[in-house]
Amino acid sequence: MKNTDDSPWPTGISAITLFVEDLEATKRFYREVFGLPLAYEDANSAVFDFGNTLINVLRTTAAHALIDPAPVGDPSAGSRLQLTLPVDDVDAMCKELSARGVTLLNGPMDRPWGIRTASFRDPGGHIWEIAK
Repeated sequence: MKNTDDSPWPTGISAITLFVEDLEATKRFYREVFGLPLAYEDANSAVFDFGNTLINVLRTTAAHALIDPAPVGDPSAGSRLQLTLPVDDVDAMCKELSARGVTLLNGPMDRPWGIRTASFRDPGGHIWEIAK
């Protein structure tokens, strides 16, 4: 699908909704680890502004209404996505993340495609990567 001016219709991703079992722990994690204030919250969700993209963390109990008839996946089923944040210095950010109580899944490491990365998990089980 294209716009009338022949450019692709998606011009960016404005929001990503992540389903979480423990909304309070996830809100605390995003405030403390990412240093982000809440952009919006209600009883079932909290929204954080990551620059050009909003990350909405939504209780899994409320997710069914959003995606029905598709099922909400169980966090033990494994990860099906990774969110990447650019950083100036992966090693320095890993030290900062550790100081904030974050356990790295991997890294820092140099990838064959020319970037340096490290990954960690939020309380909802979503994988975040930092990369340079």
